[in-house]
Amino acid sequence: MAALNNQKNNSQTRLSLLSSVSEKSQVTQIRVQIHIPKCYLQAPVISQLISAYGLVVNITKAMLEPNTDGEGCFDIELRGTVSQISSGLAYLESLNLRIVGKPNADGDSWFY
Repeated sequence: MAALNNQKNNSQTRLSLLSSVSEKSQVTQIRVQIHIPKCYLQAPVISQLISAYGLVVNITKAMLEPNTDGEGCFDIELRGTVSQISSGLAYLESLNLRIVGKPNADGDSWFY
């Protein structure tokens, strides 16, 4: 039952990240920060978002510190349809990565 509740919460999180877009075929973009544990640092996590989900990914900041706690952190912009972004976020969630919505300092129309 806890897993079902967690899955429901994850879906609601994805929807809240994408709530500003009304049409599923409309191209939109979001900013997120993903925290990648040491076990995934050599895995092609970011390239999977591009090749498997058709997303345009812009890495705006990356911190990989293998000598500390071993966790990597990426600030990324994802651009695609709501369906593509939702599927890409579901993929990241399936890896149990921590995903945080990033505030927008530029004042454009992106919402989180």
